[in-house]
Amino acid sequence: MTDAKSVIQEKITTNSVVLFMKGTKEMPQCGFSSRVAGVLNYMGVDFADVNVLADETVRQGIKDFSDWPTIPQLYVKGEFVGGCDIITEMTLSGELDTLFEENGVTYDKDAADKIREANG
Repeated sequence: MTDAKSVIQEKITTNSVVLFMKGTKEMPQCGFSSRVAGVLNYMGVDFADVNVLADETVRQGIKDFSDWPTIPQLYVKGEFVGGCDIITEMTLSGELDTLFEENGVTYDKDAADKIREANG
C-alpha cells in the first residue's frame, strides 16, 4: 500500500486536476468514468488521468486513500472532490465552476453553461 500511496500522492501533488478512472480520458472503460471525463473534456479542463485498470494496487489504493469505495474519483489541488454523482451534481449546480475558480483551474465557462442548459 505504501507504493500505491506514494504514486497517488505524487499524482495529486504534481497535477492541479486528477481523475482516477477506469480507462483513459481518450478511451474511458466505464460509463461513470466516461461521464466525468466527458464533462472535464467538454469544459476544456486540463487534467491528468490515472487508469486504475492498469494497476490493481492503485485501483484499491485510491479507494483506501480517499476512504471512498467507488471509481472515478476527482481531485482538485490535492483535495478529493467526489465521484460521478457528486461531480454531476456540482456541474449542474455551478459548484464545480466555483471550485475551479477558487483554485485557479482554467475551464470554459460557456461550455459549463451549455451543460446546464442541456440538462435544465
